[in-house]
Amino acid sequence: MNLASLPARLALAPVLLAQGLMVRARAQRLPEPPGPRSGSAGAGPPLRLLIAGDSSAAGVGCADQAQALSGQLVVRLAARHRLAWRLEAATGATTADIIARLAALPPEPFDAAVIALGVNDTTRMRPRARWESDIAALHALLQTRFGIAVTLWSGVPPMGRFPLLPNPLRATLGALAARNDASLARIAATTSGLCHLPLDLPLTPDLMASDGYHPNAAACALWADRLATALATALSAPASP
Repeated sequence: MNLASLPARLALAPVLLAQGLMVRARAQRLPEPPGPRSGSAGAGPPLRLLIAGDSSAAGVGCADQAQALSGQLVVRLAARHRLAWRLEAATGATTADIIARLAALPPEPFDAAVIALGVNDTTRMRPRARWESDIAALHALLQTRFGIAVTLWSGVPPMGRFPLLPNPLRATLGALAARNDASLARIAATTSGLCHLPLDLPLTPDLMASDGYHPNAAACALWADRLATALATALSAPASP
């Protein structure tokens, strides 16, 4: 059975709803950690970076922003660049939420963006067409409002491996996450300035926060390594005609 299909989800709807309510009621709610969400660091060629996303980008699962994705990515990029950076992320954010959040900001020039979105679009079971149109809308906004030439979108996590989720909810969200990630990869392959980086972290228990849902500091270190390497490659690539 293709659990990402609408008929399969309709057939399982009573179970999925009950499990979703149970997970929401029992889940440990971790806060967004304290720490700076903008700043400058390093020396070298200038790089202006916008980081945007959901709770994983906001640092949920880590004790402070220095341990979270933004802090660890800043350290790696500042080793090569005079980096100016800004984090715009919120727990529960969908791609549409981040579009609205960024559209409300004053225009500001950035060179590159790192995006971590897709989990909440998946849990809300947004139709594939809506997800794909939101990808295109966010990419267009980053280009037109902020002048961003390179957007690196971290892949949708493999939710079928999230320890918190019971089956069949886990398997269903895993199938939807894989479908959404495939859409993102396909769009990036044909869109100038948009890069997709598969989220291939192992997500073993030692890399998960205590809630069984978010990456911990060790996972964010691995994640930041991969993003920094991919961003360096994307920035050095010749511009598409």
